[in-house]
Amino acid sequence: MSSDNSQSRLPLPQLTLDNEFFWTAGGDGVLRICECQDCHSLIHPPQPICRYCRSHDMGVRDVSGRGVLAGFTVNHRFSIPGLPAPYVVAQVAIEEDPRVRLTTNILVDIDENGGVDLELGQVVEVVFEKAADVYLPLFRPVTPKEVGELPADEIAPEEFSKFVRPMVRQDKFEDKSAITGIGISRIGRRLMVPPISLTIEACEAAIADAGLTLADIDGLSTYPGLDVAGMGEGGVNALEGALGIRPTWINGGMDTFGPGGSVIAAMMAVATGMARHVLCFRTLWEATYNQLLKEGKAAPAGGMRTTNWQAPFGATSAAHTLALNAQRHFDRYGTTRETLGWIALNQRANASINPTAIYRDPMTMEDYLSARPITTPFGLYDCDVPCDGAVAVIVSAVDVARDLRKPPVYFEAVGTQIIERTDWDQTTLTHEPQVLGQSAHLWSRTSLRPSDVHVAELYDGFTFNCLSWLEALGFCGIGEAKDFLDGGANIARDGVIPLNTHGGQLSHGRTHGMGLIHEAVTQLRGEAGERQVANARVAVASSGGLTPSGVLLLRTDTP
Repeated sequence: MSSDNSQSRLPLPQLTLDNEFFWTAGGDGVLRICECQDCHSLIHPPQPICRYCRSHDMGVRDVSGRGVLAGFTVNHRFSIPGLPAPYVVAQVAIEEDPRVRLTTNILVDIDENGGVDLELGQVVEVVFEKAADVYLPLFRPVTPKEVGELPADEIAPEEFSKFVRPMVRQDKFEDKSAITGIGISRIGRRLMVPPISLTIEACEAAIADAGLTLADIDGLSTYPGLDVAGMGEGGVNALEGALGIRPTWINGGMDTFGPGGSVIAAMMAVATGMARHVLCFRTLWEATYNQLLKEGKAAPAGGMRTTNWQAPFGATSAAHTLALNAQRHFDRYGTTRETLGWIALNQRANASINPTAIYRDPMTMEDYLSARPITTPFGLYDCDVPCDGAVAVIVSAVDVARDLRKPPVYFEAVGTQIIERTDWDQTTLTHEPQVLGQSAHLWSRTSLRPSDVHVAELYDGFTFNCLSWLEALGFCGIGEAKDFLDGGANIARDGVIPLNTHGGQLSHGRTHGMGLIHEAVTQLRGEAGERQVANARVAVASSGGLTPSGVLLLRTDTP
């Protein structure tokens, strides 16, 4: 069955040689998925090789169009042309091979309170919607109602450590460098200044903090190395054009270990002798960019067509993917909105004594729970604060670090290994993707344990990011966050593991992980003032998730 949407939603899928069969299949009402002709696994998105048996004999299979509802979120905040909010973003596990989960919309009534008559495991069937030259596979509950089995974990959350590769050599590259300088620019909402100005502010502050000069800097490293929708100043090229320092080594790009990947890359450059002092930087100017959009002085990124498999269904934000994982965590482990609320309240309490934080007003659990919905189960205070600001970190060779202005902060270990799939909707079910594997990898590179950590600065683009990192890193067991976070005492500055002591991205501002590294160094130096954690000598700082992430274990000279 198909319907014709005369007012087509945008963006629509970009038809390519490898995906055209999928996006045009609705012409005859049959859902089609890429299939390995040898082991008969279904593969999505389509690939020229089977990830399971490595066969190159790939084809296309007609499937029934039935599946089970593996996750859903009611989107309230975001809309795309032709698909006004509220609407349901869902993942459907295909009947013939539940490892394939399609991001889609569920055709179901949404009541005035945002409620829907849906449950995980419910059987659904495909309904195609024609839009221009493509057919979007949407789904509706079967009648009468059926309930099937939910898809199984490809790797159980507790089993990730079994897939960690052993160290190649015992002498660690982490031992060859240290953080010697940190800097931060103005942080604020709609500062209305060029982003490169913020970058230079942060970089000059970091260089001065280390007691270096621009002439000492021989490496530049950043993430993501471009400027899209307020997400950077233009990367290494833009900063080199402004500073003229002629670096011997540079790095920038999205395919790295999250925003903190710029620091990990710098460590490797120093360890191999390519550079002695690498300046790492990250700049956001989303608040100003959004204001310029409203004033018609900036054009939105993207176009009428996309190669993204989620965007045509209105899954335009990381919030949608994380909301689906959060819902499954709620269902499996009994987590509640209040569980996430304790994280938001903790970050706000810490921000209240940080003069650079954007949100400093007191917040109660009632404030948190009554905030406007974004995409269930997330409300406004589950989401970080878009802002303008830049952070810089200097990574120096360890043999010169002790001679600089501030006590160096040393790298104990990094966690970087990719264990699960990197496709946002084909990966881990109950936790943020690209968190469990990297955390397991971290602990394989050190004799320190979670109980040795004095402060945790964990990525909190959303509250659920933080929950995932807490469990993955072992500060509480898998599925135990509900009890561990209850009341907030365990993550307070005087608790078991002080969390995001500067207010995190939820209240201090969205600095994409680099702000967390800045705060970790500040704590280990004992320079955090009123928010200082007593005797902090070991810190963990994570960055990213969903995209391949990275996590750093930092220490003073004597852990």
